This record gives sequence, C-alpha cells and structure tokens, in this order.
Amino acid sequence: MKQRRLKWMTLVLALGAIMVLGACKKKVAPPPPPPPPPPAAPTASLTASPNTVEKGQAVTLTWETTNATDVSIDGIGSVQASGSQQVTPSESTTYHLTAKGAGGSQEATARVTVNAPPPPPPAPSPTEEELFSRNVQDIYFDYDKADVRADQQSALQGDIAFLKEHAGISFTVEGHCDERGSTEYNLALGDNRANAVKSALVQGGISADRVKTISYGKEKPFCSESSESCWQQNRRGHFVYQK
Repeated sequence: MKQRRLKWMTLVLALGAIMVLGACKKKVAPPPPPPPPPPAAPTASLTASPNTVEKGQAVTLTWETTNATDVSIDGIGSVQASGSQQVTPSESTTYHLTAKGAGGSQEATARVTVNAPPPPPPAPSPTEEELFSRNVQDIYFDYDKADVRADQQSALQGDIAFLKEHAGISFTVEGHCDERGSTEYNLALGDNRANAVKSALVQGGISADRVKTISYGKEKPFCSESSESCWQQNRRGHFVYQK
C-alpha cells in the first residue's frame, strides 16, 4: 500500500517538475518588421500654350513633376521639378520631358504646330503690251537712208519671231529722222523708213494688216543734242503697241 502511494507521489512530482521546466523555457522572439515600401514612382505632365502658332510666335511650356530628382526637356536641357518657359519653335515640334527619381522615370510630351507663312502670291503675268515693250526692238538707219542695215537684221529677226508667237498683237511702226534737213523732206524719209520696216516684217511672215505706219520726220526726236550719237537714236523705225 505504501509503495503504491509512493509511486503516485513520485509520478505527481515528476509531472509537476515537467510543467515547471516547460514554463521556464525562453519565450519565442517576435517576427521581424516588414521591409519599407519602395520609393514612389515619379509623375510628370507637360503642356504647351498655345499649341498652334504662326512661325515666329512664342509658346509657353508648363510642366509639373513629383518624386523626381532629375528633370529635363529635349532641346532645353535640365529644368526645375516644376516650372514654365517660353520657346519659339521654328517648325512643328514635339517637346519631350523626362523625370527621373529613386522610384523610376516618367515621360510627358507636348506637341506644338507651327503654321508656315503662306507662299507669296505669284507675280502677275506680264501683259501683251509689257511683253511687246520688252521684246520688240526698234530698227535704226543710216543718215539719209531708208534701207534696213545689215547690223539691224538680228533685231529685225527677233521682232519677227516675237510677233509670230503673239499673233493677236497689232502695232504701228513710226518713222523718225534726225534734225538735219527740212520738215517736208524728213516726213517723206520717215515714211520710207516706216514702210521699209513693215516690208521686212511682211517678208518675214507677219500679216500686213497687223502693221500700221506713220511718219513723224524730225518732229518727235528721242534725243535733243546735236551730235552723231544723238542723231543715230533719232533715225529709227519705232514700234508702238496698239491697244
């Protein structure tokens, strides 16, 4: 009986010791704290005002960024994190902003359209009268002569070529003389000169009904000096456009 009681007591003591020992064990350490959140990614915006201009006009670029330590705009360079700047693009341009920070990078763009100036209006086409004045040359004569000189053939052929290309033009050939000789004599000489030019034109293929002739003799000189160089200017068959 005593032995059985002793066994129970021993068992109870052993269980108590086990419980005491279990209670005395070191407590488990708490888990480590979570890692810090990653850096925030940058944000970026870029606008242009106005976004359509005429060439030579200024544009204001405005930008805003967050979480960025390095901000740049193509064609401008490094800029503040937020701000504005005037630019004058010479042609249509897309401005490109890049914002970089610990959390990565972000881009933004703004398009500016530059309207080219309209082309100048085309020069007005010359009138037939202007073309006539530019292209038809007078024919000059020797003193007291009414035959077309050899050195005037080139000018005469140029006149014929132009008049053939502009078949609708009618004109007058005026006969002129220098101051020497009587009025009556020079009127007759001027008439001969005008008709000599007309005859050469007709022989070259110009219709006679397009050509009128008149003589002014020495009454309408082109030059008023009494010198050979001046007299030569006055001895001519002069072309006048008929409106």
